[in-house]
Amino acid sequence: MLAFAAASADAQSGKRPDGRERQMSPEQRERMRNDVRDAYRQPDDRPQKTRQMSPEERGQLRRDIEDANRTLRR
Repeated sequence: MLAFAAASADAQSGKRPDGRERQMSPEQRERMRNDVRDAYRQPDDRPQKTRQMSPEERGQLRRDIEDANRTLRR
């Protein structure tokens, strides 16, 4: 079991069994570059920051959750 855990850790480290690090293929490098570029290019697609709920909204949400929990327990 310990040998399996050690082998798994080595596989995740990105190193070969002989100690050398693995190189990314040009296709993998390009895909990663595009993914990172797209992540910074599309800020409008990210979720908006949550806004503070009013006391009325919090109360309604609490009541809705309590009702749902009562229904589930039945």
